[in-house]
Amino acid sequence: MQRLMVVVNRSAGTADDESLAAALTVLRSSADVTVAATADAEELGRAVSGRGDRRLVIAGGDGSVHAAITALDAAGALRSEDPVGIVPLGTGNDLAQALGLPLDPEQSAAVVLDGVARRLDLVRDDAGGVVVNAVHAGAGARAGAEAARFKDRLGAVAYPLGAVIAGVSTGGWDLRVEVDGRVVGDEAAGWAADGSTSVLMAAVCNGPTIGGATPIAPGAGLDDGLLDVMVSVATGPVARAAYAAALPAGRHVERDDVVVVRGRAVTVTGGPVDLVADGELEEGVLSRSWRVEPSAWSVLVPN
Repeated sequence: MQRLMVVVNRSAGTADDESLAAALTVLRSSADVTVAATADAEELGRAVSGRGDRRLVIAGGDGSVHAAITALDAAGALRSEDPVGIVPLGTGNDLAQALGLPLDPEQSAAVVLDGVARRLDLVRDDAGGVVVNAVHAGAGARAGAEAARFKDRLGAVAYPLGAVIAGVSTGGWDLRVEVDGRVVGDEAAGWAADGSTSVLMAAVCNGPTIGGATPIAPGAGLDDGLLDVMVSVATGPVARAAYAAALPAGRHVERDDVVVVRGRAVTVTGGPVDLVADGELEEGVLSRSWRVEPSAWSVLVPN
């Protein structure tokens, strides 16, 4: 019999209680399950490091996965051959959707029991943090803050709404964006993100979507050993509105004020600018670098 430890955010609302109970019923039908309800990083770290031989199962959204993988990394257990399970209970669930995990809690619990392991890349930053899905700066962070105002009422719909609001109200930041040592830009369109051009948004992506399946980097792969970096300089009023309108369908990448490039190391300087990493906001960042770590961890996916 499998031995599992399910970690869940203790502050999750009652809307998640029913879904969690449904998932636990399925898991307990075939496994020995304990539940660790944690309220902060310290409690989560103790639960993860003290789980013994139990497989880690993360019940929550991208932020919960981010926190649990951070705890696994701190415990020195990230590269273990034992894959983690995910029961997506968040609002956006971008990582789960990119992995093809069912959003139904009972079906995702079945994947935990019967799925196959898939190794994924990880993004590490120079501040000691990790990113499992994506980090974005500028209007994307502003969009996340705007979406938070509507999240309780609108759920996942709040994310594209927040993007539209931010897109029409943001002027841009003078950022320098480098990928593998080269400044990002479009020579034909006559611009470069070299610190002298206002940038509306920059995103460093392991997965293809943010904010509840908004395809910020439609071609990104979670296990291709590369980061997809999207930079937009659509800072004029009309350009901002057009960019925001194109973003939900992934059509923004067709614009001449948007570039998507791939690489293994990314640096963003300038600002200060706000960042959102896996849904977690960090304000007033002046410089940050990221690098991809291929095949750094493993997760259970549908067979």
